[in-house]
Amino acid sequence: MKTFLTFFAALWTVCALGGDFPVTERKTLSYPLPDGNYMLTVTLGSKRRAASTTVRCESRRLLCENVVTKKGQITALSFLVNKHSPVISATERVKIKKREETKLNWDDVLSVEITGDNPSVIDIRIVPDTVRPTIYLCGNSTVVDQDEEPWASWGQMLPRFLNENIAVANYAESGETASTFCSALRFKRILKDLRAGDWVFMEFGHNDQKQRFPGAGAYYNFTHTLKTMIDEVRQRGATPVLVSPTQRRSFKDGRIQETHADYPEAMEVLARREGVTFIDLHAYTRTMFEAWGEEASKRAFVHYPANTYPGQTKALADNTHFNPYGAYEICKCVLHGLREQGLLTQYMRDFTDFDPAHPDPVESFHWTESDHIDIVKPDGN
Repeated sequence: MKTFLTFFAALWTVCALGGDFPVTERKTLSYPLPDGNYMLTVTLGSKRRAASTTVRCESRRLLCENVVTKKGQITALSFLVNKHSPVISATERVKIKKREETKLNWDDVLSVEITGDNPSVIDIRIVPDTVRPTIYLCGNSTVVDQDEEPWASWGQMLPRFLNENIAVANYAESGETASTFCSALRFKRILKDLRAGDWVFMEFGHNDQKQRFPGAGAYYNFTHTLKTMIDEVRQRGATPVLVSPTQRRSFKDGRIQETHADYPEAMEVLARREGVTFIDLHAYTRTMFEAWGEEASKRAFVHYPANTYPGQTKALADNTHFNPYGAYEICKCVLHGLREQGLLTQYMRDFTDFDPAHPDPVESFHWTESDHIDIVKPDGN
């Protein structure tokens, strides 16, 4: 009864905020809500003018982009969004990092960012949902919802290609390994909410390969940790998915060089042994980066000349972390891997398929940057 009243109060509070609309400028709206999934319905358009609107939630998690409405055209779009906090129980919390304390993914409100070239939102409705499934993301800086421009990861692009019948809960964090993800209680926080019918994606390897303690290594600590996570997920009736790490932009004679030692192979071996779905993002991104070529591939990474952003006195040249265009294309690689295996296709929106050997031209990608900018490189490499 208490839970029902809490959700009812939250719903009433959100609906009562309808007087704030319409929103016709870039703006972030915050709604105090309990942890959980919510059906977010945004009504876009204007009776007075044409508009082009992008909607993101929490830490720049993309829901829809560049939705064009003509004068007088009204369009309602719905998304299933996840809001979570570090709280596991009265005595346990996720051990978030100091810089995560201001991260929108971990606070007590659901944030909705209205942006775009000429945005117009005339209504927002938020309704609790406890029925539809959730995809939980475990990983590092290549998966996390990056808060600030010009950084981005494939995990924060995933909701844009899914319909309103499934949510994405991104628990990834920069610098994490499979073992530190668990020791920080991030995985335990997922298990608190995990239900039968949910999915758990795990992409690690970038930082795991740098571990040097006794027992570290691809075929011992790494696979042991992943095996434990797989077992925990399956015990709850959910489905684990292993995703091999994205390639680094490391070229020699036009070809990508292997920089992850035997970690991708160990993950594939584990997936085959345990009968777990395996998305070979390592292979897909090699194909895609080589299709771009050494010079053009910079346009998918955080490579920007000095003074592109405020306070940026030196050039940015990061060959691990992606910008929004790169993250968008890598997300399509993940979806391609799922579609190849006939998985989650009933939840895909605006996605038929994708060929990593023929990525979308950068000119076709249009991203309205957030007001949140930080030129400090994320943890991990």
